[in-house]
Amino acid sequence: MAKQRTKRTYPYRPTYAVPPGWLLQDYLDTWDFTPVQFAQHHSLTTELVTDLLNGDAALDANLAAILEQEFDLDASFWLGMEATYRCRLAEIARADAMAGFAEWAKAFPLRELAKRSAIAKPISDGDAVVQMLDFFGVASVADWHCQNDASKVAYLHSPTFASNEHNLAAWLRLGELESKWQQCAGYDKEEFLGALQEIRLLTRTPTVPALEKTIELCNQSGVALALVEPLPKAAVSGATRWLLGNTPLIQLSARHKTNDHLWFTFFREAAHVLLHNKDKSYVFIDTDKDKIAGFDSEAYDWASDFLIPGSDWNDFAADGYFGEWAVRSFANRQGIAPAIVVGRLQHERLIPWSRLNYLKARIRWRE
Repeated sequence: MAKQRTKRTYPYRPTYAVPPGWLLQDYLDTWDFTPVQFAQHHSLTTELVTDLLNGDAALDANLAAILEQEFDLDASFWLGMEATYRCRLAEIARADAMAGFAEWAKAFPLRELAKRSAIAKPISDGDAVVQMLDFFGVASVADWHCQNDASKVAYLHSPTFASNEHNLAAWLRLGELESKWQQCAGYDKEEFLGALQEIRLLTRTPTVPALEKTIELCNQSGVALALVEPLPKAAVSGATRWLLGNTPLIQLSARHKTNDHLWFTFFREAAHVLLHNKDKSYVFIDTDKDKIAGFDSEAYDWASDFLIPGSDWNDFAADGYFGEWAVRSFANRQGIAPAIVVGRLQHERLIPWSRLNYLKARIRWRE
Protein backbone atom coordinates (compact mmCIF):
# COMPACT_ATOMS: atom_id res chain seq x y z
CA MET A 1 0.00 0.00 0.00
CA ALA A 2 1.09 3.58 -0.52
CA LYS A 3 2.37 5.64 2.37
CA GLN A 4 -0.12 7.97 4.04
CA ARG A 5 0.04 11.61 3.04
CA THR A 6 0.76 13.24 6.40
CA LYS A 7 4.28 14.35 5.46
CA ARG A 8 5.28 17.97 5.84
CA THR A 9 8.41 19.79 4.69
CA TYR A 10 10.56 21.38 7.37
CA PRO A 11 13.35 23.91 6.71
CA TYR A 12 16.71 23.75 8.43
CA ARG A 13 16.21 24.80 12.03
CA PRO A 14 19.42 25.79 13.90
CA THR A 15 19.51 26.11 17.68
CA TYR A 16 20.26 29.83 17.34
CA ALA A 17 18.76 32.86 15.62
CA VAL A 18 20.63 34.86 12.97
CA PRO A 19 20.06 38.65 13.15
CA PRO A 20 20.47 40.80 10.05
CA GLY A 21 23.25 42.52 11.97
CA TRP A 22 25.50 39.53 11.30
CA LEU A 23 25.27 40.15 7.58
CA LEU A 24 25.73 43.88 8.11
CA GLN A 25 28.95 43.15 10.04
CA ASP A 26 30.25 41.13 7.08
CA TYR A 27 29.60 44.08 4.78
CA LEU A 28 31.30 46.50 7.16
CA ASP A 29 34.34 44.22 7.35
CA THR A 30 34.44 43.94 3.56
CA TRP A 31 34.26 47.72 3.10
CA ASP A 32 36.61 48.32 6.04
CA PHE A 33 33.95 50.35 7.87
CA THR A 34 33.80 50.54 11.65
CA PRO A 35 30.37 50.73 13.34
CA VAL A 36 31.23 54.28 14.45
CA GLN A 37 32.07 55.36 10.89
CA PHE A 38 28.90 53.74 9.52
CA ALA A 39 26.79 55.48 12.17
CA GLN A 40 28.35 58.88 11.49
CA HIS A 41 28.01 58.46 7.71
CA HIS A 42 24.26 57.87 7.98
CA SER A 43 23.51 60.18 10.94
CA LEU A 44 22.77 57.26 13.24
CA THR A 45 23.80 56.79 16.83
CA THR A 46 26.66 54.43 17.53
CA GLU A 47 24.50 52.73 20.13
CA LEU A 48 21.80 51.96 17.56
CA VAL A 49 24.29 50.46 15.10
CA THR A 50 25.93 48.40 17.85
CA ASP A 51 22.54 47.08 18.98
CA LEU A 52 21.64 46.32 15.36
CA LEU A 53 24.81 44.29 14.91
CA ASN A 54 24.08 42.33 18.09
CA GLY A 55 20.43 41.73 17.19
CA ASP A 56 19.20 43.81 20.13
CA ALA A 57 17.64 46.54 17.97
CA ALA A 58 14.92 45.86 15.41
CA LEU A 59 15.68 46.71 11.81
CA ASP A 60 12.88 49.00 10.56
CA ALA A 61 11.93 50.27 7.10
CA ASN A 62 14.15 53.37 7.44
CA LEU A 63 17.23 51.29 8.28
CA ALA A 64 16.37 48.83 5.51
CA ALA A 65 16.30 51.71 2.99
CA ILE A 66 19.71 52.91 4.20
CA LEU A 67 21.19 49.41 3.87
CA GLU A 68 19.68 49.03 0.40
CA GLN A 69 21.32 52.27 -0.72
CA GLU A 70 24.65 51.46 0.89
CA PHE A 71 25.07 47.83 -0.12
CA ASP A 72 22.77 47.43 -3.17
CA LEU A 73 20.66 44.78 -1.44
CA ASP A 74 16.87 45.26 -1.56
CA ALA A 75 15.21 46.69 1.52
CA SER A 76 12.68 43.83 1.31
CA PHE A 77 15.54 41.37 1.81
CA TRP A 78 16.71 43.11 4.99
CA LEU A 79 13.15 43.33 6.34
CA GLY A 80 12.56 39.67 5.53
CA MET A 81 15.74 38.70 7.35
CA GLU A 82 14.59 40.74 10.37
CA ALA A 83 11.16 39.06 10.38
CA THR A 84 12.75 35.60 10.18
CA TYR A 85 15.09 36.49 13.04
CA ARG A 86 12.26 37.65 15.29
CA CYS A 87 10.18 34.56 14.51
CA ARG A 88 13.12 32.33 15.31
CA LEU A 89 13.69 34.14 18.60
CA ALA A 90 10.04 33.54 19.48
CA GLU A 91 10.39 29.84 18.60
CA ILE A 92 13.47 29.47 20.79
CA ALA A 93 11.77 31.29 23.67
CA ARG A 94 8.73 29.06 23.33
CA ALA A 95 10.88 25.93 23.30
CA ASP A 96 12.81 27.12 26.35
CA ALA A 97 9.55 27.75 28.20
CA MET A 98 8.31 24.25 27.35
CA ALA A 99 11.48 22.40 28.38
CA GLY A 100 9.91 21.48 31.71
CA PHE A 101 7.41 19.24 29.88
CA ALA A 102 10.10 17.20 28.11
CA GLU A 103 9.10 13.93 29.79
CA TRP A 104 5.61 14.27 28.31
CA ALA A 105 7.02 14.70 24.81
CA LYS A 106 9.51 11.87 25.21
CA ALA A 107 6.65 9.46 25.94
CA PHE A 108 5.74 9.68 22.23
CA PRO A 109 7.62 7.89 19.42
CA LEU A 110 9.46 11.02 18.36
CA ARG A 111 12.01 9.28 16.15
CA GLU A 112 9.34 7.37 14.21
CA LEU A 113 7.16 10.46 13.80
CA ALA A 114 10.16 12.42 12.51
CA LYS A 115 11.02 9.55 10.17
CA ARG A 116 7.52 9.81 8.70
CA SER A 117 7.91 13.61 8.47
CA ALA A 118 4.90 14.06 10.73
CA ILE A 119 7.11 16.29 12.90
CA ALA A 120 10.52 17.89 12.45
CA LYS A 121 13.41 16.18 14.17
CA PRO A 122 13.56 17.86 17.61
CA ILE A 123 16.71 19.87 18.26
CA SER A 124 16.19 20.19 22.03
CA ASP A 125 13.95 18.90 24.80
CA GLY A 126 11.85 22.04 24.64
CA ASP A 127 11.60 21.80 20.88
CA ALA A 128 10.32 18.22 21.22
CA VAL A 129 7.45 19.55 23.33
CA VAL A 130 6.72 22.27 20.78
CA GLN A 131 6.78 19.74 17.94
CA MET A 132 4.28 17.47 19.68
CA LEU A 133 1.96 20.33 20.64
CA ASP A 134 1.92 21.49 17.01
CA PHE A 135 1.42 17.90 15.86
CA PHE A 136 -1.70 17.57 18.02
CA GLY A 137 -2.88 21.10 17.24
CA VAL A 138 -3.02 22.25 20.86
CA ALA A 139 -1.43 25.18 22.69
CA SER A 140 -0.28 23.47 25.86
CA VAL A 141 0.26 20.10 27.50
CA ALA A 142 -2.74 20.85 29.72
CA ASP A 143 -4.88 21.34 26.59
CA TRP A 144 -3.68 17.99 25.26
CA HIS A 145 -4.68 16.25 28.49
CA CYS A 146 -8.10 17.91 28.44
CA GLN A 147 -8.66 16.90 24.82
CA ASN A 148 -7.41 13.37 25.39
CA ASP A 149 -9.43 12.89 28.58
CA ALA A 150 -12.61 14.22 26.96
CA SER A 151 -12.74 11.31 24.50
CA LYS A 152 -14.57 8.25 25.73
CA VAL A 153 -12.10 5.71 24.43
CA ALA A 154 -13.32 2.13 24.18
CA TYR A 155 -10.00 0.28 24.50
CA LEU A 156 -10.79 -3.20 23.21
CA HIS A 157 -7.37 -4.73 23.87
CA SER A 158 -6.27 -8.04 25.21
CA PRO A 159 -3.98 -7.71 28.27
CA THR A 160 -1.16 -9.30 26.28
CA PHE A 161 -1.17 -6.63 23.57
CA ALA A 162 -2.30 -3.49 25.38
CA SER A 163 -1.12 -0.41 23.50
CA ASN A 164 1.04 2.37 24.85
CA GLU A 165 -1.39 5.26 25.44
CA HIS A 166 0.88 7.93 23.94
CA ASN A 167 1.75 5.89 20.86
CA LEU A 168 -1.90 5.12 20.34
CA ALA A 169 -2.81 8.81 20.63
CA ALA A 170 -0.13 9.64 18.05
CA TRP A 171 -1.44 6.96 15.68
CA LEU A 172 -4.97 8.31 16.00
CA ARG A 173 -3.72 11.83 15.29
CA LEU A 174 -1.96 10.61 12.13
CA GLY A 175 -5.34 9.34 10.98
CA GLU A 176 -6.96 12.72 11.58
CA LEU A 177 -4.22 14.44 9.59
CA GLU A 178 -4.59 11.91 6.79
CA SER A 179 -8.34 12.50 6.65
CA LYS A 180 -7.78 16.21 5.97
CA TRP A 181 -6.71 15.26 2.44
CA GLN A 182 -10.15 13.79 1.75
CA GLN A 183 -13.19 15.69 0.49
CA CYS A 184 -16.19 14.09 2.19
CA ALA A 185 -19.84 14.73 1.46
CA GLY A 186 -22.28 15.00 4.36
CA TYR A 187 -22.72 11.68 6.10
CA ASP A 188 -25.65 9.66 4.76
CA LYS A 189 -26.40 6.30 6.35
CA GLU A 190 -28.22 4.85 3.35
CA GLU A 191 -25.49 6.01 0.98
CA PHE A 192 -22.91 4.39 3.25
CA LEU A 193 -24.80 1.09 3.33
CA GLY A 194 -24.91 1.14 -0.46
CA ALA A 195 -21.19 1.87 -0.58
CA LEU A 196 -20.51 -1.06 1.74
CA GLN A 197 -22.32 -3.41 -0.65
CA GLU A 198 -20.01 -2.26 -3.46
CA ILE A 199 -16.94 -2.52 -1.22
CA ARG A 200 -17.92 -6.07 -0.25
CA LEU A 201 -17.59 -7.05 -3.92
CA LEU A 202 -14.27 -5.17 -4.18
CA THR A 203 -12.68 -7.60 -1.69
CA ARG A 204 -12.29 -10.04 -4.63
CA THR A 205 -10.05 -7.63 -6.52
CA PRO A 206 -6.38 -6.62 -5.98
CA THR A 207 -6.06 -4.90 -2.63
CA VAL A 208 -4.44 -1.56 -3.53
CA PRO A 209 -6.89 -0.46 -6.26
CA ALA A 210 -9.74 -1.87 -4.16
CA LEU A 211 -8.71 0.33 -1.23
CA GLU A 212 -8.42 3.38 -3.46
CA LYS A 213 -11.97 2.78 -4.68
CA THR A 214 -13.10 2.10 -1.11
CA ILE A 215 -11.81 5.51 0.02
CA GLU A 216 -13.67 7.13 -2.86
CA LEU A 217 -16.95 5.34 -2.05
CA CYS A 218 -16.64 6.13 1.66
CA ASN A 219 -15.98 9.81 0.95
CA GLN A 220 -19.00 10.02 -1.33
CA SER A 221 -21.20 8.78 1.52
CA GLY A 222 -19.63 11.15 4.04
CA VAL A 223 -17.12 8.83 5.71
CA ALA A 224 -13.36 9.44 5.91
CA LEU A 225 -11.09 6.40 5.62
CA ALA A 226 -7.45 6.66 6.72
CA LEU A 227 -4.85 3.94 6.19
CA VAL A 228 -2.06 4.57 8.68
CA GLU A 229 0.94 2.34 9.22
CA PRO A 230 1.01 1.16 12.85
CA LEU A 231 3.36 2.79 15.33
CA PRO A 232 5.56 0.76 17.68
CA LYS A 233 3.71 -0.37 20.82
CA ALA A 234 0.34 0.55 19.32
CA ALA A 235 -1.23 -2.88 18.93
CA VAL A 236 -4.35 -1.73 17.13
CA SER A 237 -6.02 -3.02 13.99
CA GLY A 238 -8.59 -0.28 13.53
CA ALA A 239 -10.36 2.65 15.11
CA THR A 240 -13.54 4.62 14.59
CA ARG A 241 -14.60 8.03 15.85
CA TRP A 242 -16.53 11.11 14.77
CA LEU A 243 -14.62 14.23 13.80
CA LEU A 244 -15.80 17.80 14.23
CA GLY A 245 -18.31 18.57 11.50
CA ASN A 246 -20.17 15.28 11.99
CA THR A 247 -17.81 13.22 9.82
CA PRO A 248 -17.09 9.62 10.87
CA LEU A 249 -13.48 8.51 10.48
CA ILE A 250 -12.49 4.88 10.01
CA GLN A 251 -8.78 4.22 10.51
CA LEU A 252 -6.97 1.01 9.57
CA SER A 253 -3.43 -0.11 10.34
CA ALA A 254 -3.15 -3.33 8.28
CA ARG A 255 -1.11 -4.54 11.24
CA HIS A 256 -1.31 -8.21 10.27
CA LYS A 257 -0.51 -7.50 6.62
CA THR A 258 -3.12 -9.83 5.07
CA ASN A 259 -6.26 -8.87 3.18
CA ASP A 260 -8.62 -10.98 5.32
CA HIS A 261 -7.67 -9.08 8.50
CA LEU A 262 -7.79 -5.76 6.69
CA TRP A 263 -11.24 -6.24 5.18
CA PHE A 264 -12.85 -7.71 8.26
CA THR A 265 -11.45 -4.84 10.35
CA PHE A 266 -12.86 -2.34 7.86
CA PHE A 267 -16.36 -3.81 8.03
CA ARG A 268 -16.19 -4.03 11.82
CA GLU A 269 -15.29 -0.34 11.97
CA ALA A 270 -18.09 0.42 9.53
CA ALA A 271 -20.44 -1.29 11.96
CA HIS A 272 -19.39 1.15 14.68
CA VAL A 273 -20.33 4.03 12.37
CA LEU A 274 -23.75 2.51 11.66
CA LEU A 275 -24.63 1.16 15.10
CA HIS A 276 -22.80 3.24 17.69
CA ASN A 277 -23.24 6.87 16.70
CA LYS A 278 -25.47 8.27 19.46
CA ASP A 279 -22.55 9.47 21.57
CA LYS A 280 -20.08 10.93 19.10
CA SER A 281 -17.42 11.47 21.77
CA TYR A 282 -16.60 7.74 21.72
CA VAL A 283 -13.41 6.47 20.13
CA PHE A 284 -13.54 2.76 19.34
CA ILE A 285 -10.13 1.09 19.41
CA ASP A 286 -10.25 -2.46 18.05
CA THR A 287 -7.70 -5.25 17.89
CA ASP A 288 -7.91 -8.71 16.36
CA LYS A 289 -8.63 -10.34 19.71
CA ASP A 290 -11.61 -12.62 20.24
CA LYS A 291 -14.82 -10.62 20.35
CA ILE A 292 -15.91 -9.35 23.73
CA ALA A 293 -19.20 -8.12 25.13
CA GLY A 294 -20.75 -4.76 24.34
CA PHE A 295 -20.00 -2.54 21.36
CA ASP A 296 -17.28 -4.79 19.98
CA SER A 297 -19.50 -7.85 20.06
CA GLU A 298 -22.23 -6.01 18.15
CA ALA A 299 -19.76 -4.72 15.57
CA TYR A 300 -18.15 -8.15 15.20
CA ASP A 301 -21.50 -9.88 14.66
CA TRP A 302 -22.68 -7.24 12.20
CA ALA A 303 -19.51 -7.46 10.11
CA SER A 304 -19.61 -11.28 10.13
CA ASP A 305 -23.23 -11.40 8.96
CA PHE A 306 -22.73 -8.63 6.40
CA LEU A 307 -19.82 -10.43 4.78
CA ILE A 308 -21.37 -13.90 5.07
CA PRO A 309 -25.06 -14.24 6.03
CA GLY A 310 -25.46 -16.41 9.12
CA SER A 311 -27.61 -19.11 7.51
CA ASP A 312 -25.16 -19.51 4.62
CA TRP A 313 -22.23 -19.75 7.00
CA ASN A 314 -23.96 -22.31 9.19
CA ASP A 315 -24.70 -24.55 6.19
CA PHE A 316 -21.10 -24.26 4.97
CA ALA A 317 -19.63 -24.91 8.43
CA ALA A 318 -21.94 -27.90 8.98
CA ASP A 319 -20.75 -29.52 5.76
CA GLY A 320 -17.32 -29.94 7.36
CA TYR A 321 -15.27 -29.95 4.15
CA PHE A 322 -12.92 -26.98 3.92
CA GLY A 323 -10.53 -27.77 1.11
CA GLU A 324 -9.35 -25.14 -1.36
CA TRP A 325 -12.05 -25.93 -3.94
CA ALA A 326 -14.83 -25.76 -1.32
CA VAL A 327 -13.56 -22.43 0.02
CA ARG A 328 -13.18 -20.88 -3.43
CA SER A 329 -16.61 -22.11 -4.50
CA PHE A 330 -18.32 -20.79 -1.37
CA ALA A 331 -16.52 -17.43 -1.61
CA ASN A 332 -17.53 -17.13 -5.25
CA ARG A 333 -21.18 -17.74 -4.41
CA GLN A 334 -20.98 -15.11 -1.69
CA GLY A 335 -19.16 -12.61 -3.91
CA ILE A 336 -16.27 -12.11 -1.50
CA ALA A 337 -12.55 -12.88 -1.39
CA PRO A 338 -11.63 -16.48 -0.48
CA ALA A 339 -9.25 -15.01 2.11
CA ILE A 340 -12.22 -13.78 4.15
CA VAL A 341 -13.62 -17.31 4.29
CA VAL A 342 -10.22 -18.69 5.29
CA GLY A 343 -9.84 -16.06 8.00
CA ARG A 344 -13.21 -16.88 9.49
CA LEU A 345 -12.56 -20.63 9.39
CA GLN A 346 -9.30 -20.06 11.25
CA HIS A 347 -10.87 -17.67 13.73
CA GLU A 348 -13.62 -20.13 14.60
CA ARG A 349 -11.05 -22.93 14.93
CA LEU A 350 -12.59 -24.94 12.10
CA ILE A 351 -9.18 -25.21 10.44
CA PRO A 352 -5.65 -24.65 11.86
CA TRP A 353 -4.09 -21.20 11.52
CA SER A 354 -1.51 -22.74 9.22
CA ARG A 355 -3.99 -23.95 6.57
CA LEU A 356 -4.93 -22.23 3.29
CA ASN A 357 -2.92 -19.09 4.00
CA TYR A 358 -1.85 -19.05 0.35
CA LEU A 359 -5.38 -17.90 -0.45
CA LYS A 360 -4.67 -14.66 1.40
CA ALA A 361 -3.03 -11.63 -0.22
CA ARG A 362 -0.06 -10.11 1.60
CA ILE A 363 -0.03 -6.37 2.27
CA ARG A 364 3.02 -4.20 2.76
CA TRP A 365 3.60 -0.52 3.27
CA ARG A 366 5.52 1.10 0.42
CA GLU A 367 8.29 3.59 1.17
